[in-house]
Amino acid sequence: MVENEPLKPSEAKKLIRHIKHNGLILFSDPHARERLQKHKMSTVDCMNILRGSIVDNPEFENGEWRYQVHTGKMVVIVRFENENELMIVTAWRLK
Repeated sequence: MVENEPLKPSEAKKLIRHIKHNGLILFSDPHARERLQKHKMSTVDCMNILRGSIVDNPEFENGEWRYQVHTGKMVVIVRFENENELMIVTAWRLK
């Protein structure tokens, strides 16, 4: 978890960019990888979504804040482990 959560979408986007360039991006096993395979998505797709997409208001689920990051075609759900690590929880394609 990150201090001061929940973050505003603009703050979450800034932290995602920081982590993408200076930190570690993890994938929850086995769920995230299974979802990527099911929806014919790659880890590169996830990185592209994190690079410049829309971040929605967070939702509190399973005891943690989760952030939906999306383009017009794909979605990833992330949570912050700390200021230098981000976990991709799940992902899917929009219809």
